[in-house]
Amino acid sequence: MGKTAHVSAIVWIAALSLAAWLWLLLCQGFFWRTDIRLPDRTAPREWPSVCVVVPARDEAAVLPASLPSLLAQDYPGPAEVFLVDDGSRDGTGDLAHALAARHGGLPLTVDSPGEPPAGWTGKLWAVRHGISLARAREPEYLLLTDADIAHTPDSLRELVAAARTGGFDAVSQMARLRVESPWERLVVPAFVYFFAQLYPFRRIGRRGARTAAAAGGCVLLRAETAERARIPDAIRQAVIDDVALARAVKGAGGHIWLGLADRVDSVRPYPTLHDLWRMVSRSAYAQLRHSPALLLGTVLGLALVYLVPPLAVLFGLAAGSAPTAVCGALAWLVMAGTYIPMLRHYRQPLWLAPLLPFTAFLYLLMTVDSAVQHYRGRGAAWKGRTYARPDAVADEG
Repeated sequence: MGKTAHVSAIVWIAALSLAAWLWLLLCQGFFWRTDIRLPDRTAPREWPSVCVVVPARDEAAVLPASLPSLLAQDYPGPAEVFLVDDGSRDGTGDLAHALAARHGGLPLTVDSPGEPPAGWTGKLWAVRHGISLARAREPEYLLLTDADIAHTPDSLRELVAAARTGGFDAVSQMARLRVESPWERLVVPAFVYFFAQLYPFRRIGRRGARTAAAAGGCVLLRAETAERARIPDAIRQAVIDDVALARAVKGAGGHIWLGLADRVDSVRPYPTLHDLWRMVSRSAYAQLRHSPALLLGTVLGLALVYLVPPLAVLFGLAAGSAPTAVCGALAWLVMAGTYIPMLRHYRQPLWLAPLLPFTAFLYLLMTVDSAVQHYRGRGAAWKGRTYARPDAVADEG
């Protein structure tokens, strides 16, 4: 009797996992589709002025592959690049000057704001300084882009055309991340897949929808909207600044759009699992608002959705429980099927799709490690800086 009850409980858990996947497949904004690209657009009669703001801290390794692509933009209107050197120790600022002298193109200003005051992340303090410099030019748009992002020559032109045609206050593209090492192939497409699952791109672009997110590597922002939303002052403590920016813009009545990029690529390498682990764990617990309850819910949710299907198949086969094995296999099939479009987007082999439970398990461990590092006082650490929780900063103040 006890064994039968045990098997029955496993069947119900497997069935619940399958139900969760059917709901995700049909009711979560079709997050798994990868056809959300820059919307229909036409060239404006007069091209507005744009200032490009690039915060950079110790980026000498990637700058030669990214900065020349910005300087080479074939934008028909007035455009200028502001690179803000956030206390680099590797000669980032000098290298930027040298690259501009070598490649020419758009005008480049390199400046530094000094160390950020308490309550500011280094990146957002640099963005604030860059926007302050840009305001002297009275641009209509700001392009906020990271120092590891390379743009095709028509990237800025297409972003502005999309913003103007669609009436968007912010247009953001999820840069295509590097997938060259074995660990990058396993982990990186899943990173974008999980992001889209949390923030379905289709919902973000709908007027009146509550879902808000952006990809910090490439955000074209109307300057007037940035001022109205108090960007970046309103989000100065945000470690996950792109989502915070999108929420601030929507909160100020702005219309935003987010999709996958065709013209924007990240050139930053994450060759080892350790590199990818640091990239995820440094901000995962901040995403959960440093809440133990949300952490527990996330771990249980990841286990139910991603780990139960393969475990149910193994248990069902071992225990001779066909319902358990069938529910697990169907859930695993739906999971792998929804992952295939993202693998195709990244031009990766489809045999990686059934391995998604293993990748999800890695993300689960990274999330738990993020919380552990936070409580050890090493949370949200990046390039020599560690950021406290916003409420901790407020308490100290």
